[in-house]
Amino acid sequence: MVSSRPLFFLVARLLMVAAPYGQVVAHFWAPWSEQCKHMDTVLQELCRTYPQTGFVRVEAEEVVDLSEKYSVAVVPLFLFFQSGQLVYRLEGADALALTEKVQEYSGTSTAAPNTEDVEKRIKVIIDSEPIMLFMKGTPEAPRCKFSSKVVGVLRELGISFGHFDILSDEKIRQGLKEYSQWPTFPQLYVKAEFIGGCDIILEMQQSGELRKTLEQALGPSVQPGDPTARLKSLVTRSPIMLFMKGSPDEPRCGFSARVVEMLRGAGVSFGHFDILGDDTVRQGLKEYSQWPTYPQLYANGEFIGGCDIVTELDAAGELLSTIEAAQQAA
Repeated sequence: MVSSRPLFFLVARLLMVAAPYGQVVAHFWAPWSEQCKHMDTVLQELCRTYPQTGFVRVEAEEVVDLSEKYSVAVVPLFLFFQSGQLVYRLEGADALALTEKVQEYSGTSTAAPNTEDVEKRIKVIIDSEPIMLFMKGTPEAPRCKFSSKVVGVLRELGISFGHFDILSDEKIRQGLKEYSQWPTFPQLYVKAEFIGGCDIILEMQQSGELRKTLEQALGPSVQPGDPTARLKSLVTRSPIMLFMKGSPDEPRCGFSARVVEMLRGAGVSFGHFDILGDDTVRQGLKEYSQWPTYPQLYANGEFIGGCDIVTELDAAGELLSTIEAAQQAA
């Protein structure tokens, strides 16, 4: 990873514009973006894991000619080059998607991974979120009672957390047992440090130690007992959050599909939450926002509006500027 500012300008130009180099991944970033800072840590690990691939950082607002050349409208943005030619674009702070694409791009995704490869994958996943839960199933659909209990504890505290379904990847499941020296699941990590399994988490919750540990990682949280604790955590989980029916790739109502299309058309990277999978959030958010319908769009925790308002902003050419203003105000 190149850190000297004048040098990485030069390297970026050489690798992407001048000579026909091999495989290069360019991270277009901005110093004000927390998502970019987060993805930088992921990229640093990938840089060590795949030394045959070149990784460079380009400050999008400083290297204007390159940003214009490659139509950079949102950060973080990752451009994949092969022999000087752009072959793929990846927008947003999706650590797993970036990792998978780099694996594919580097020609290692089909090779049988050895123990060292699995451990590197585990580290990337753990580092992708400040709070990471390895569980059976998902928070909305846990597939064992122990995973369900830990999810319930975290939600009771209003904690936003990443998750990985160990049933979806047997290599990660087995490798994690060796990595943590812990034979069962779920497993909770805070700032890349293993905290424990279900029994330990429940004991820490009862003693009050869990909240202290999580607050040290996330900063002071809302007060215990606040009924809006989880909602406050969710609306700030990403700088731009869309509460919708379904997912961006599989929306389950026309209004959600329209807002996703407008955000993508404006080049906006956003997190999302499927309100159909959690009726408590679905009903609670109506009171929280004083808005009765979905989807609902938030920028840095502030409610922007539903489908009609987003449509009006988009039609007036003000959607991107409204979102950017909210980001800069944070």
